[in-house]
Amino acid sequence: MTRRVVVVGSGLAGGMCALRAADAGCEVVLVTKGALGDGNTAYAQGGIAAVTATGDSVLAHVDDTLRAGAGLGERDAVHTLASAGPDAVATLEAIGVAFDRDDSGALRLGLEGAHRVPRILHAGGDATGAAIQRALNRALALAPVQIRSDALATDVVVSDGATRGVRVLSEGRTEMLAADAVVLATGGAGQLYAHTTNPAVATADGIALALRAGATVADLEFVQFHPTALTDGTLVSEAVRGEGAVLIDERGHRFCVDAHPDAELAPRDVVARAIAAAMARQGGRPVLLDATGLRETPSATAAFLAHRFPTIDESVRARGWDWSRHPVPVTPAAHYLMGGVVTDLDGRTDVDGLFAVGEVARTGVHGANRLASNSLLEAVVFGLRTADAVVDGDPRVATASPSVSSSPRAVAGRSRAPRRIPANGPFSRAALQSLMWRHVGLERDASGLALALDILDEWSRAAVAPRSRREHEDANLLLVASSMTTAALARTRSIGAHHRSDDTTARPLTADESVRPAAVPEKVA
Repeated sequence: MTRRVVVVGSGLAGGMCALRAADAGCEVVLVTKGALGDGNTAYAQGGIAAVTATGDSVLAHVDDTLRAGAGLGERDAVHTLASAGPDAVATLEAIGVAFDRDDSGALRLGLEGAHRVPRILHAGGDATGAAIQRALNRALALAPVQIRSDALATDVVVSDGATRGVRVLSEGRTEMLAADAVVLATGGAGQLYAHTTNPAVATADGIALALRAGATVADLEFVQFHPTALTDGTLVSEAVRGEGAVLIDERGHRFCVDAHPDAELAPRDVVARAIAAAMARQGGRPVLLDATGLRETPSATAAFLAHRFPTIDESVRARGWDWSRHPVPVTPAAHYLMGGVVTDLDGRTDVDGLFAVGEVARTGVHGANRLASNSLLEAVVFGLRTADAVVDGDPRVATASPSVSSSPRAVAGRSRAPRRIPANGPFSRAALQSLMWRHVGLERDASGLALALDILDEWSRAAVAPRSRREHEDANLLLVASSMTTAALARTRSIGAHHRSDDTTARPLTADESVRPAAVPEKVA
């Protein structure tokens, strides 16, 4: 009997999964709440990390990934990712992605933070994600995949412990899409924050769907803040720093040199916190990204920037800045969620028939901090593996870590005394984003997290049943914000992207001392 699969999300992870499942004979419905490919894939500038050069190795890629993840990544998962890199590149080329090459025909490889060697493939300079999404959209249009645009998945339907389909809201009406398997590929949760590089569709939908379905989530406290975004949230790729651009404060001091031996190419959490500290020293004003010295003259620099980074160059110049002659202001912004729905290496969650892939999933690859340009690779590799598991139809489910013993809310409840707080203003998305930025952002402490959780609880108690798309998104954001804040409160030690300013220990955590994972499972009845 033909298996019916519903894939929720049309970025690279969901699209690759849908293509592979359809090619294997499944009846595939691809649900996207906006237009096809409205998610984060199209915004990826830096490229895709993969071992393609003779001077590189899978072991080096694995070690770089584990080091960037502060020791919390799982080696088996990381090796699965890195070893599949060449095949992932070949798969993308097969659907029409043309990676940039030099005059000899060799791939142009870029260097990004925490990579020991250049291994980043890009397409169209800094438009890799857009090039991939265009090729993917063309492939989906030719495949036997039913595409449902402008349809928001509101709930995973679970009966007798197994997934039966999803409910979707489309044109004001709710309907049930029956399925033998549901794949969540909805991306991340950037819209939890006042400053983010994510598009408006990144409202944590998949994590909320999984929570309501009873699936386990983990590592929501690990949010990666990209170090360099323009003041309106427009991303300035790490590859710019890989080419030699530096960060300076208002006095012209290159402050990242003081923070880490790798300076501007240190892991993203290190660079982002160095920027935040520099901004605090100068009254909160942005720091400056200085690309003026990338070539011998301003005119040569301008030509190089326009050729190597055409998208960023256009964005910067549209704001009236000539970055070949003058540094441009940048700030950190919420960029990527390392945690998510717990899966095995084939996308299975601990709910029968429910799968997750891409940023919405927690596979163990990223640990406490994602290595630059591993996200597109993860989407391809695990998108294909998940499709194979869906086609196989094996009823196995993922199991949570044996270290899991209690929900994060229970842990958090024991860690803080109950108290009364003044009434807060009514919930709004802007108020939520401001709250999360202040208290669950680059730096956290117990008092701020506890206050945020009290406010989130107050808003949750006052919430009414959502009806419109916006209301469903807000409900998802509120649910995931509570889970994230609780997890951040439960992990009292700083590690990776999770920085507790009230952690008074004299040295950073080692991987052996870390609890892996912390504060899971959280399930919503």
